[in-house]
Amino acid sequence: MSPVTMRMVLTALTLASMASGLVSCAEKSSGEKPVPKARGSQASTQIFSVKGVVKELKPDGRTIVIKHEEIPNYMAAMTMPFETRNTNELAGLKPGDEVSFRLLVTDQAGWIDQITKTGVTNVDEPPARETFRRVRFVDPLNIGDAMPDYPFTNELGQAIRLGHFKGQALGLTFIYTRCPLPMFCLRMSSNFADACRKLSTMPDAPKNWRLLSISFDPEHDTPQMLKGYAKRYEYDTNHWSFATGALIDIDAITEQFGLMFPREGTGITFNHNLRTVVVDAQGRVQKVFTGNEWKVEDFVDEMVKAAGVKAR
Repeated sequence: MSPVTMRMVLTALTLASMASGLVSCAEKSSGEKPVPKARGSQASTQIFSVKGVVKELKPDGRTIVIKHEEIPNYMAAMTMPFETRNTNELAGLKPGDEVSFRLLVTDQAGWIDQITKTGVTNVDEPPARETFRRVRFVDPLNIGDAMPDYPFTNELGQAIRLGHFKGQALGLTFIYTRCPLPMFCLRMSSNFADACRKLSTMPDAPKNWRLLSISFDPEHDTPQMLKGYAKRYEYDTNHWSFATGALIDIDAITEQFGLMFPREGTGITFNHNLRTVVVDAQGRVQKVFTGNEWKVEDFVDEMVKAAGVKAR
């Protein structure tokens, strides 16, 4: 290769290297944040390997309650219900069986598979402490019943009472901020975020309405913790609050609506069900939504009706 040709090749390589460096620097120095996925879009599936002990098999044939070990960077050790899409994987399992399994989570769903029995819990180990709830005697709340005036503390550290919301439609749901699975507390919070947007923007919408998310994990969910959680949903402080309170009051109100979360020792097992409630402007129970399949549109319709009830 002649000296002239060699210089031309070296020059071309240098320019190419500089161009590559400029592109790389531009990518690294960009201050643009990644665009978040729209709710309901296809997201990648997270997969975790988990070990635990079977505590219960639900009558539906697809749900198993497992006391599992910590899932690093995702979930603390706790007792939770999990669904499987292949019900044959639950065949032959019984309480006390040690199992390993995969937990698969998307932005909208979570389930387990590859469930393998690995042993049986040691029969000589001390028996688990019985589950309990600190509940004073309370009657169930039915449609038309007056809502008790329970005291709470909101995410701003302010004392509030349910009686303060009289004259407004009040939507209640129950959550805990450590709940990581998208079908449970996260869905309740996402639904409330959607309902808040709809009620704030719909034509001729009522003005007298509020949403309140009550944590049933008061030991962990302090006002500061709730405030950080609320910001994840870009909540409207004029219409949506988050609350904690004394365990005796939280246990009482959840008991009245049939929401169960038995405690084990000093902590919650988090094996819980779901309740969402609409209270009308007179302070009376108008609607109770059970589970996680209710539609935001139906909830919004109930809130509009509740706001139209004349307060006494």
